[in-house]
Amino acid sequence: MAIDLASGSARVELDESLYPLEAVYGAAYIFIDRCYVLLDRPSAGRLRVTLSPKTGAATEAVLRPLIGELANELLSCAWRYEITKANKTVIEQITTRAIAGAMGPPSLDELEKFDFSSDAFEDPLGIAMSWEDKYKKKKDAP
Repeated sequence: MAIDLASGSARVELDESLYPLEAVYGAAYIFIDRCYVLLDRPSAGRLRVTLSPKTGAATEAVLRPLIGELANELLSCAWRYEITKANKTVIEQITTRAIAGAMGPPSLDELEKFDFSSDAFEDPLGIAMSWEDKYKKKKDAP
């Protein structure tokens, strides 16, 4: 971490094995509304983030909190990246189901191709029984 008052910027060098590039992109994106953000790779396996405020004087009192915010955002984005990577399969399944559900009910052609000849399911509690069948009047036996 370095503050360069002459250029009005704060620099942070990161180890790419700790902070994946996707996490660095996410953290840098948070600052683009108020800072100029420069990302570069000074050497293999290292990333450098340079922040320069867009407005106001770039004093140490302004730059030091930016570095702290960047460090916090990097941790947050790196953790989110790891969670997403670990749960990729679940996220894909839920997304697929949501998209399939948004497609709407099956068409008549799809229903025509469906095989309705299979046996009825078991219903030991009579849940699937119609109201009329369940509560019909019993005829008097002679």
